[in-house]
Amino acid sequence: MSELTLSKSSLDRKLVAVVASRDGLTQPLMAAEALAAEADALQLALRIEVRNRLGVQDALSGDELRDAAGVVIVADDDVDLAPYQGMSICRSGIADAIAQPAAVLGKFAAAAPAASVAPLAMTQAEVPAARADVPAKALKIVAITSCPTGIAHTFMAAEGLQTAAAKLGHTIHVETQGSVGAQNPMSADQILGADLVIIAADAQVDKARFAGKRVFESGTKAAINNGAKLIDEALANAKVQGAAAAKQGLADEAAEAKKARNNFSGPYKHLMTGVSFMLPFVVAGGLLIAVAFALGGIYAFDDAHKGTLAWTLFQIGAKSAFALMIPVLSGYIAYSIADRPGITPGMVGGMLAGAIGAGFLGGIISGFMAGYITLLLNKHIKLHRNLEGLKPVLILPLFSTLIVGLLMMYVVGEPVAVVLHAMENWLKGMQAGSALALGAIIGAMMAFDMGGPVNKAAYAFSAGLIASQIYTPMAAAMVAGMTPPLGIALACWLFKSRFTHEDRDAGKAAAVLGIAFITEGAIPFAARDPLRVIPSCMLGSAIAGAISLSAGAELKVPHGGVFVLPIPNAITHLGMYLIALLAGTVVTALALWALKKPVQTAVA
Repeated sequence: MSELTLSKSSLDRKLVAVVASRDGLTQPLMAAEALAAEADALQLALRIEVRNRLGVQDALSGDELRDAAGVVIVADDDVDLAPYQGMSICRSGIADAIAQPAAVLGKFAAAAPAASVAPLAMTQAEVPAARADVPAKALKIVAITSCPTGIAHTFMAAEGLQTAAAKLGHTIHVETQGSVGAQNPMSADQILGADLVIIAADAQVDKARFAGKRVFESGTKAAINNGAKLIDEALANAKVQGAAAAKQGLADEAAEAKKARNNFSGPYKHLMTGVSFMLPFVVAGGLLIAVAFALGGIYAFDDAHKGTLAWTLFQIGAKSAFALMIPVLSGYIAYSIADRPGITPGMVGGMLAGAIGAGFLGGIISGFMAGYITLLLNKHIKLHRNLEGLKPVLILPLFSTLIVGLLMMYVVGEPVAVVLHAMENWLKGMQAGSALALGAIIGAMMAFDMGGPVNKAAYAFSAGLIASQIYTPMAAAMVAGMTPPLGIALACWLFKSRFTHEDRDAGKAAAVLGIAFITEGAIPFAARDPLRVIPSCMLGSAIAGAISLSAGAELKVPHGGVFVLPIPNAITHLGMYLIALLAGTVVTALALWALKKPVQTAVA
């Protein structure tokens, strides 16, 4: 199969490999599978640890490292080589490992004889130096984790930090800011006694209570993938919160916070912050509208029903909660960029976007304009230090709101409204073929990375259209998001020979997560067998999304899974929607049966 030959000395002891990627999901797993297949062909004992954005899979133990002849590092990013000092180390990129695994293992074979005499030396940059700023004593750490929808990644990041702190001998208290609000909140005494504050969040977090404390910010991925490394980075790079505010006012602190956030985030995080604050308004408004229709019929909003409970509920849901969706989206995008001074111009810009018909697209544009204009003004407007306190409460809101308002009214608003209306008309007038195609695309995106950027992009697009009374993409997105964990759970039940006993137990949990529209329930299965599980899930979700959208199913509530289906008028064409969910689930299960091989250790 390969002309590669390994020396006898390289076969006397096991070889280990570390495949690592900070942001990747499928590529590191594909590289690991390619290396494993090549090692089997060469009858080489190879043990592989995979690190991706889901965390560490099949972690190498200390005994395995001590017994190894050497280590192959497959990564496109920097990897801490301290644990492998004294071992033979060969490095390769992920793409090379996928395309030419024999050549990657061949590099080690060539280096192995020399390594048995003298270990491969690491450069000074690769060997972490002892730092005087890292205290040797056990530290008291407080942390906050948060993600846009506040369901899975919030708690996965919290677990990563808690596990890492325990291993490092530190005490940690983690507050999770999820979809139901703050859980396990930290007290003032805990903050006062803390040596370090870590914020691992993909959405904006208020840091006002940490004034005077050393604060380090990161995304949730860093905590999920390698909590110990994140804590180490926080110890080295944390900055004292509030120092700028004490000298120059709250507006300068906003600019400093933005500068820090730029180290790990960009427009995607700002958009997701706005979406996360918008979702409760969509959920509450959608449910109230559904209840109003249930009580008073589909014409409950008509003046003929004025004063009735149904009419009143419609006013609360549609005229109030839904009316705030775009301003909140815009305002909190600006807040993520420029902190509190950005909220006013962002919300005013969002109100104008709604008034002139620019919808959620206009709200997104006004939010980014408001945030960056506020930062620009804050940078260039210089006042005497005694007047700096006026900037965040008077000067910045006034001028940024004026500029954003004028731009929305005279420059941006009308063109964006034309584009949005064209998209709305296309969505409303879709023929069967285009509906099938769009539904399949949304469905495949929802299953591709199961809570990652692609999934969130499809979800944000679908949820944003609710503000324009376009509900069909949201229905397709939710049914496609439920399909992967439900399909896997069904496969575990029907095709037991394809799964281990542990997998079948995990399938029960996946079923519960699936009915609640938590796609992340499929992640453990995708991590263990990505080349079979991910395509199976994408196929099933694409079919579910295509059936839903082509049937014209509308969903007025952007979350909740099967628990919102019994609510009258929360979803239309309920029968076809259930068929879409069933079809996607069954196709996913059958695809897994076809692609996965029987597991010898599985017990019927």
